[in-house]
Amino acid sequence: MSREPRTFGQDAEWEAERYLRRKGYRILQRNVRSPRGELDLVTRNGDVLVFVEVKARRTAAYGGASYAVDGRKQARLIRLAADYLARHRLRTRSCRFDVVLLNSGAARRAEIEHIENAFEVPGDDLRW
Repeated sequence: MSREPRTFGQDAEWEAERYLRRKGYRILQRNVRSPRGELDLVTRNGDVLVFVEVKARRTAAYGGASYAVDGRKQARLIRLAADYLARHRLRTRSCRFDVVLLNSGAARRAEIEHIENAFEVPGDDLRW
């Protein structure tokens, strides 16, 4: 992965997309933007719609990539997913949240960790 911050993030998303395709996921949309934020990848795995957050870190400082999807980030992703489902009239579609973590250093290729169903949606947070 390259060293420029924007390119580093874009490279990470492409790496995650390639990884997911190899696992049989179908990529539906990339970088879905709204006034509330952005969904990195919207994919389908079988009959399940999967919202994928991609996190990449160059070092393990501050816990590395796995600590980047905290409760606040999860709440934002839930709101973005609810907006997406409503906008595309997919309210009854089964969905889940995955996280793809890429940890890389200057001397090695990115290590990829895929966390399926990374977090649950509490209560009725996907209300319309």
